[in-house]
Amino acid sequence: MSLLTTLARAEAVRAGRAQPVATVRHRHLSGRPLVLVPLTAAGEAAAPLGAMVGTDRDAPVLLTVRQPRDRDLRFGFLARLADVVLPYLESYADDVDTELRKGEELEVCADAPQILVPSVPGVDYVRLLGRSMRFRRTAEEDPDTPFPAPPRVPLLGRWLTHYAERARTPGSSLLLAMTELLGRHWATGQSQLEDQHLGALLAWIRGGDPEEVERGRDASGQLLTPPAGPATDPAFDNRLLAKATARFDAGIPGSGDEIDALLASQLRPTWDAVWEGVTLLRELAPGTRVPDRWTGDRWSYTGHRDRLRAGEPPQPRRDDATTAARKLASRERAQAELAAGEALDDPLVMASRRLAGEAFAGTVTGVEMAMSEGRSPRPRPLVVLETDDEPYLDPGVKAHRVLATGKTQTAEVVETGADADGPGPRTVVLRLTSGMGRGKTPEEGSLPEPGDALCFTLFEHTARSGAKLPDPDDTPWTHGGPPSAAPADGPRPAEAPDPVTAEDFL
Repeated sequence: MSLLTTLARAEAVRAGRAQPVATVRHRHLSGRPLVLVPLTAAGEAAAPLGAMVGTDRDAPVLLTVRQPRDRDLRFGFLARLADVVLPYLESYADDVDTELRKGEELEVCADAPQILVPSVPGVDYVRLLGRSMRFRRTAEEDPDTPFPAPPRVPLLGRWLTHYAERARTPGSSLLLAMTELLGRHWATGQSQLEDQHLGALLAWIRGGDPEEVERGRDASGQLLTPPAGPATDPAFDNRLLAKATARFDAGIPGSGDEIDALLASQLRPTWDAVWEGVTLLRELAPGTRVPDRWTGDRWSYTGHRDRLRAGEPPQPRRDDATTAARKLASRERAQAELAAGEALDDPLVMASRRLAGEAFAGTVTGVEMAMSEGRSPRPRPLVVLETDDEPYLDPGVKAHRVLATGKTQTAEVVETGADADGPGPRTVVLRLTSGMGRGKTPEEGSLPEPGDALCFTLFEHTARSGAKLPDPDDTPWTHGGPPSAAPADGPRPAEAPDPVTAEDFL
């Protein structure tokens, strides 16, 4: 947690209202997101209890499982969920653009579907649903399979698995938790764990009483604001749901409708809260680099669409070592680029980096033209900057800034003024080393002038790629490569995915 965020949380306690920690929206928000509010049975995470899902705030689709221990009812719930979610996911598959990549024109979907869940446990639940569905067999594919899954359920499992995996990439917006979205843009006076209660988080933002929202109960002992799930309140389970389920098991008429009404009473407040969060976030303008990150999500969605159409098998239960290393490296690069991009997009985030000594801003007091030595001298002008910040600078340290053209210019610290350790402004002398073109004269706009306000960062704006991983044929068997079978005294080989079914195609 940065110093500014800590100060914002302290100010939120004093003011009784959440404080903004961003001036722009740092995540993409679709014009037509799919909101999914799931519930699970107590004590059994894999047993769905119900869900509210849809793209229309005023017309949610209610799905319930009146007896979670009944396998047929659970499969029926998954089939109805697939009937609602898959048409939305597939509606973006055929609207495509072409983009130039490495000199080749490739097809990419013009937009991608976005799923919003109330909280971080909701993202975990989507991952669990995907894992439990994508390997299911259907009666059409295998008539002898026990407990066959309804058609298209395995396909939904593959889509949910892809979205849950993509959610692990920093900055991705295909699958987002509303509590995480709001917590990125507002600081409350409670802990980050307490911020996972969507109702309390919204109460901080709107200036209400978060404690009343979180703990307030009616005369029957039920929470006035149910939790965002997927777990339900024990008082609801014990006093209401358990009795209604017992009546359903006994075959009492109307008990099924009673269960539906009870689950709707728990889901609807969270449904409305998610859409309230969407409204709040839409009031913030998106950051400059948000569309670029969304382009990465569009490519991710397009790639999974292509894998399904090519008939590739479902995602394996475990990644092999090479795939896991590639995923880890890509997520580390995405995290570095996200941290840099948010600072460059948002002056409030950049202020946090400046307080941490990772950036500095000031006014240009002088520019002296100089050239590099060698056969082909290049411009290496010296820029004198006066700053009130206290960055960690030593001669030779590289600094970076963004030009008006959007390109990054690199500089090298030559020296800091004699007053660097004392109070008041300090002087920093930098030598510009790039971003001025290839000629002997700097391009227009690449050279600052006295009086210009500049901001330099000590972190790079793009992450460097790591070492190239070996091809599968060159990977040792200890890391998932050939030979396919491990020696008798070695570890077991990686599990192969299940064979392809007819439902694996779009």
